Amino acid sequence: EVKFVESGGGLVQPGGSLRLSCTADGFTFGLYGMSWIRDLPGRGLRWVSTVDTEGIATYHDSVQERFTASRDNAANTLHLQMNALKPGDTAVYYCVQAGNWRVRGQGTQVTVSA
Repeated sequence: EVKFVESGGGLVQPGGSLRLSCTADGFTFGLYGMSWIRDLPGRGLRWVSTVDTEGIATYHDSVQERFTASRDNAANTLHLQMNALKPGDTAVYYCVQAGNWRVRGQGTQVTVSA
């Protein structure tokens, strides 16, 4: 069974930073591209970033230059370093296999507010 456990969210002021982590289980992690997606209040799920099997990351324009995604295949873990956070980044963040958003963990809440 494919499982994801996200962590690292919290309440942060605008301009602050957070580092999210996701531990995956139930599949051969290194063989899959992995994505971060977020559930924006009132707007639904939106793509944030994808890290391919080689570790190359791509980003939505809204987070480019602020977020950095990475993976540790030995630890079956995906990370998202988020800097210069904005109120518009407030969301529940999930990690998923690239292209398969149906299987998700519980997510981790990120709230950016003064």
